[in-house]
Amino acid sequence: MATEDRVESGSPLDEVMEDIRRELVRRVAAGDRDTNRDIYDALETE
Repeated sequence: MATEDRVESGSPLDEVMEDIRRELVRRVAAGDRDTNRDIYDALETE
């Protein structure tokens, strides 16, 4: 069973794919925050 907390280092391709995944998650989260800015602002002021 594969886990996220692997001790051994992956191949260079695995490292690049992880970097791409991380960047995609960051961009999607930023886009979501921008799209729903009014909701986030309302939650902060509650």
